[in-house]
Amino acid sequence: MSTMTLNQSSVNQALSTVPSGIRLNRRGRLARTFVVLSLAIVLGSVVSAKAGAGTDVAPQAAGSFITVTVAPGDTVWSLATRLADGGDVRSLVSEIISVNSLASVDVATGQKLRIPLN
Repeated sequence: MSTMTLNQSSVNQALSTVPSGIRLNRRGRLARTFVVLSLAIVLGSVVSAKAGAGTDVAPQAAGSFITVTVAPGDTVWSLATRLADGGDVRSLVSEIISVNSLASVDVATGQKLRIPLN
């Protein structure tokens, strides 16, 4: 084995050849930003794909509907009460609203509504 002795001047000389700080120009900073942004987008897409992996979206089976024309004085609640046949009126109101894509429970005279048959 050989031994090597280092004195202070040889250590200082070796350290002076290594750049003490790397300075990036505009193109280098832009490239660094692009790489970091790309990695963030890839990581975000992987996380979002994993987040939706457990959801179970099954299409609803085509059901039977009747079409009713709204008469003066009719409301969604009154139509559901007539057609619920002793069932839960609230759930039928909710189904009527969702099937017809209504923004509110307000209906106009002459409007045609699809009512699901259970």
